[in-house]
Amino acid sequence: MKTHRTNLFVVMGIVLVVASATIVTAASNSNNMAHGDIQGIWMAAAEKPNTPAPPVIFRIAINADGVPKAFMESPDQLHRTLMNKVTFENGRLHIDAKSIGGTYEGKIEADGTTIKGNWSQAGRSFPLMLKRTDELPRPNRPQEPKRPYPYDDEEVVYENSLAAIKLVGTLTLPRTRGPFPAVLLIGGSGTDDRDNGFSHRTFLVLADYLTRRGIATLRADKRGVWKSTGDFYTATTKDFASDALAGVAYLKTRKEINPAQIGIIGHSEGAMIAPMLAAQSPDIAFIVMMAGAGVPLDKLLVTQNCLYAEVEGADEQKIALLRDWYERYYAIAISEKDDALAEEKINKMYAELNDEQKPMLDWSETKLNDEIKRVLSPWSRYLLAFDPKVFLTKVKCPVLDINGQKDLQVAPDENLRGIEQALKAAGNRHYLVKKLPGLNHQFQTADTGAESEYAKIKETFAPFAMKTVADWILKQTGEPADER
Repeated sequence: MKTHRTNLFVVMGIVLVVASATIVTAASNSNNMAHGDIQGIWMAAAEKPNTPAPPVIFRIAINADGVPKAFMESPDQLHRTLMNKVTFENGRLHIDAKSIGGTYEGKIEADGTTIKGNWSQAGRSFPLMLKRTDELPRPNRPQEPKRPYPYDDEEVVYENSLAAIKLVGTLTLPRTRGPFPAVLLIGGSGTDDRDNGFSHRTFLVLADYLTRRGIATLRADKRGVWKSTGDFYTATTKDFASDALAGVAYLKTRKEINPAQIGIIGHSEGAMIAPMLAAQSPDIAFIVMMAGAGVPLDKLLVTQNCLYAEVEGADEQKIALLRDWYERYYAIAISEKDDALAEEKINKMYAELNDEQKPMLDWSETKLNDEIKRVLSPWSRYLLAFDPKVFLTKVKCPVLDINGQKDLQVAPDENLRGIEQALKAAGNRHYLVKKLPGLNHQFQTADTGAESEYAKIKETFAPFAMKTVADWILKQTGEPADER
């Protein structure tokens, strides 16, 4: 989990994926596309011979309400940025990316396989021609399952009536005799779809493993992402918790699911949400917290930034500066409710840094402005003020809490300790807390645990970590623990 959702600056040479939700129009147009159907994968192509094409891909779909949505992804950087508006009318594609100050305007050719247009951003514009392709280029991920699966999976739509939004996800069901225990998978921070990532589809791999072990799973696109409706950018962790409750309610409607054996698996921010749900809903039979917070989030994030710097070789002086900066920076975001006053205080704090300190912080004036906007967003403000013990001390159901030894985003020792202390305070005797050796925040076998390693590692999810989760769930539900 992080204090912001990173925006990608789009320039030639940066790998970029845009996933879009478009309205299918029935208007006739000069391109003979009767329904304006541009769903699919579109890859940038070179406009001139011997000229390399920019590594840009557009992936287009329609969300549950036909409302235009779009997001950008960098497979190498594991970042995704949600776009503001997408339209396709009379053969013309428009993408409005206000969040990064960019736009794309293109016109589809008569053959229906080529879009010619321009990407504009920060006062610059360059031609961007797109060619339809059948397959999304992906790195080698040996653990990703291939069809046909030895279980059933279906796309499902359910509603969060309190928020008036539709959530779209994938339900997997074993082919053995039910009703089955089931888990709702809740991902970490960022604009993740139901698979909880692009370079690594962590929840696809985990759901596959669990279902083969006899555990049904439900994973959904976040609100406002891919096929789910709603507004991602105005949502907080509390809103995502409300969406998760709607997922639990949906599982209870399925005859294949044992309603007394519905649990939650949450990763990172999702592991904050799991105890929020368990503290308020008796429908939650158990929770699994993966890389969950056990200390106040402002404290966790200060540690996170310092650990990042340390693994990159920062000396004690720089780490001390970063610790002091982030402690004061987050304190302003929490205590000063007026955005203008908070921005003024942060700018003043930055101005007080001397010529030696500013390079150590490594924030340009532009980055400072971007960071201020992010830290003062509703999501960041809620996150920074979050104390997980408020909910953990009310959790009575069984809890499995796991963390990777090399996790730099959620430091394992202090957070595992904090969670255990809170569960003891709740009088909860049905918990297991484990630090898993050699694993990073994503539960991959890692060298340093640095975020820059995530995409480079072929392993998506360490098998022994998945086995730990499945064995524990089957023990709670009284199901056979034999691997299928």
